[in-house]
Amino acid sequence: MPIKESELILNPDGSVYHLNLKPENIADTIIFVGDQNRVEKVTKHFDTIAFETQKREFKTQTGFYKGKRITVISTGIGPDNIDIVLNELDALVNINLDTRKPKEHLKSLDIIRIGTSGSLQKDIPVDSFLLSTYGLDLNGMLHAYQINTIQNSGIENAFINHTNWGENKSKPIVVKNSSVLENKFQSNIIHKGITATAGGFYGPQGRVLRLPLQDAKLNDKIDSFDLDGVRVTNLEMETSAIYGLSKLMGHHALSLNAIIANRANGTFSENPGQIVENLIKYTLNKIIE
Repeated sequence: MPIKESELILNPDGSVYHLNLKPENIADTIIFVGDQNRVEKVTKHFDTIAFETQKREFKTQTGFYKGKRITVISTGIGPDNIDIVLNELDALVNINLDTRKPKEHLKSLDIIRIGTSGSLQKDIPVDSFLLSTYGLDLNGMLHAYQINTIQNSGIENAFINHTNWGENKSKPIVVKNSSVLENKFQSNIIHKGITATAGGFYGPQGRVLRLPLQDAKLNDKIDSFDLDGVRVTNLEMETSAIYGLSKLMGHHALSLNAIIANRANGTFSENPGQIVENLIKYTLNKIIE
């Protein structure tokens, strides 16, 4: 049965609704950045740019880097935006947009996030790179889907017990990265750890302006979580959603972060733009290895 027009919304030109993209516009290797202004910071290194479009915060450029076709997309901030981007990308490659039916043979995309984040651990300094071994979902978006096949209940239960997780909050979900991409992108200059994904920037990440927090000690509990050496190393707003949806859809995903702040030490990078530039170059060169 075809997918209803209200569920899979297309623009008049046949492109998917939010991303404004058609299947031929994207490569099989896709880089996610949050900020639309960061797209060109990646594609300035390309040999050529063959396609570009933008709708709202979703800016896309597809081109070639040393002969490799790559797409760069800005996702905006938060797990809700990731839900839009990943579902529409999957529709582009795995649903026939003319018949509105899933394809018989499904395609797997390689999705690499280049982000910025603050370290939660004293020994992961500013101006370093971090590879997310797991995404720790603290926001609940993934609970809308059937996730029992992608969860890591041992880590989840240990985290819930350690933090005395509030019963009125969504149950934390832990999703592993793509081992294929981890093996490709890891090196001796990369730190590793669990990346926690919050649903907001202030209260959900323990920041206090005028509003008191439900658990004022939660950040300390997150920082001190250690399960046989597996720690929560950083906190941001996208990784767990990328990992969860990619696993469910059969795509490979990896999140890389430029560490521009260390919340444990209270330090901030003196040149955050340079560490992001370094991570962009690192990522592009790993893609073509």
